Amino acid sequence: MKYLLILLCVFGFSVLHAQESQGTFKAALAQADAEDKPIVLIFSGSDWCAPCIKLKKSIFDTEEFKNYAAEHYVMYVADFPRKKANQLPEEQMGINKTLAAKYNQKGYFPLVVVLDKDEHVLGETGFVARTSPENYIKKLNGFIK
Repeated sequence: MKYLLILLCVFGFSVLHAQESQGTFKAALAQADAEDKPIVLIFSGSDWCAPCIKLKKSIFDTEEFKNYAAEHYVMYVADFPRKKANQLPEEQMGINKTLAAKYNQKGYFPLVVVLDKDEHVLGETGFVARTSPENYIKKLNGFIK
């Protein structure tokens, strides 16, 4: 019962804040299935990867992208911080490592993978210098059939 309540809270929160990254990949999959949306899976090194930090600031943190993503995508960030103060819980790191083994075998950072609700890869991209949120959205949408 406790786990059901937690799952409902996570799902309810995710619906209210759809542009935010999901807490678990399972929650992201459930939301993608329920809402028939693609998953934007972001591999990031939030505290050491300069292009990751630039991509987040110039694209993902903009109101234009957040507003569009809330309506059209399910976001999930697989973060790999290096600083001790920023370490993720062991369980979360395990999930992120599993995702990296499946979708980011070459270890590129940042890597943005667009998946359908059945976890099939639709396309990949990364940091694109001097692009706008509008153009980045077009790039992501180009992968979605």
